[in-house]
Amino acid sequence: MSKHFIRAFAVFGVISVFTFIGAAQDKVTQIINNADGTYTVIEYPVGKEVMVNMSPSAAISGGKAMAHITRSADGTKIILNVSGVPADTRTYYAYAVDTSGVPTLLGPVTFENGIAKSEFMTPMNQFMIVLSPNEGITTMDAQTAAFRSDVPEGYAVVPRRRTADTKAVATAQPVTSAYDVPMLGIPAFGDDTTEVRMNFTGELRGLDGKAYIDSKGEKTTVKMRFGDMRKAPLNKRYVLWAASPEGKYTKLGQVISTGKQDEGEIRSETELRDFGLLVTVEDANTNRPTSRNYGTFSVPPRP
Repeated sequence: MSKHFIRAFAVFGVISVFTFIGAAQDKVTQIINNADGTYTVIEYPVGKEVMVNMSPSAAISGGKAMAHITRSADGTKIILNVSGVPADTRTYYAYAVDTSGVPTLLGPVTFENGIAKSEFMTPMNQFMIVLSPNEGITTMDAQTAAFRSDVPEGYAVVPRRRTADTKAVATAQPVTSAYDVPMLGIPAFGDDTTEVRMNFTGELRGLDGKAYIDSKGEKTTVKMRFGDMRKAPLNKRYVLWAASPEGKYTKLGQVISTGKQDEGEIRSETELRDFGLLVTVEDANTNRPTSRNYGTFSVPPRP
């Protein structure tokens, strides 16, 4: 073997080693960009099923979970298949975490012999999936997640949104309470989005509240925005309720005042044909309004 060949081979070997190291460094850099794995929000395309692997926490390292996610014009369907968790596990709770890091409860996942399959719908199109043993979480981190979704190949993480919007899940459980809440007359709204306003009283005076109601088909969408949240008492739950004509109340969602955000938002939907809206301030999670009524909503007069 000639000296020239040996020298050329050595140079090629050195180049190959550095090429491999460079590729490895690029891969490590990609991992470091999301090293803690707590934020893997992606946007789901319409009309395509996306297979999403769910990574288990260290506590259940043998667990396996897969999400089949399909977005359509009517919403996004999520089918979860979970196995390999401890045989005595009874229930986890599935959450969709949005671009601001707020978890929205999708519903319970019930296990039998360490295996579960559940199906959910959400109006969201940008989210990550988290399975947690805890019900009613308001923030998501590595400690609260038993499983969290990975980023499928070919998809990019949606940048985290640094705003104060807070979304909460609507519950389908009606509750009865003795509040006097006038109906809004929603059938008369037509197809246009209608703004309704709320004037808060008492210790919430100065807090601004508006709701936007869009009634189409069999469902009515409600988007509630709170302004001047820094004026509200800290660590309280501001719960939005829909009141039926029969006097039953359905929880549409809640925001929690942390003192860090100036605005909050609730998005939900209901199948009620007509309803009234009210806000109560609760100390803990509840499916029944328990505090005083801080005001009801009214429709501004049309010009």
